[in-house]
Amino acid sequence: MTKPFKFKQFTVNQDRCAMKIGTDGVLLGAWASVDENPFSVLDIGAGTGVLSLMIAQRSAAENIEAIEIDADAYEQCADNFENSAWADRLFCYHASLLEFTEEINDKYDLIICNPPFYAEDYKTTDSSRDLARFNDAMPFSHLIYAVKNLLSEDGIFSVIIPYKEEANFVKLAIKADLFPNRICHLKGNPEAEFKRNLLEFSFKKTETTTSTLVIETSRHQYTEDYITLTKDFYLKM
Repeated sequence: MTKPFKFKQFTVNQDRCAMKIGTDGVLLGAWASVDENPFSVLDIGAGTGVLSLMIAQRSAAENIEAIEIDADAYEQCADNFENSAWADRLFCYHASLLEFTEEINDKYDLIICNPPFYAEDYKTTDSSRDLARFNDAMPFSHLIYAVKNLLSEDGIFSVIIPYKEEANFVKLAIKADLFPNRICHLKGNPEAEFKRNLLEFSFKKTETTTSTLVIETSRHQYTEDYITLTKDFYLKM
């Protein structure tokens, strides 16, 4: 049995979700910009719902919607929303991304996504973990298509992807008139290779701001940047 993950202002049950709470999701939830005071937010492939809950804590967004294709994860996400202080602002749909995109006429001021990674042929024997982990369930091209159709004119799209996928992802986005405004390259420690990228896109072409974030100086010795970013969430920060 996987223990609930306790944050400062909410608790996330994750025993029914293939993808547990990880650093990627928390970093994205903390890094995504809410400076423009989004009214409506969409969390694509919500899993436990942690991104939506973080955005609810960080912003005054009145309408935070999440979509999740896996039935168990969807039910868990809905329960996590229900048990939070922001239940009246959070809603989860059980739907596939393309189905949702075709059926919904709404536009969102912030779209956030921690997508499935690894297009490699490797598969495990756990089908729901595979669904959560591999991008055949949500190819980048589908994600970009959905964002192009669902993002409001002045909206922001924030995503975390493997470092090696950046050029490919940015190229797909630009084809859909989504331009990179901010990029943050992530590495575990100063000696490590870059592993992930946080990216922010909008329909506005601007100079791309690029930064680097190192998580630890040594095991469990977190950098000031990482602490500053995550301290409103993690109990021990």
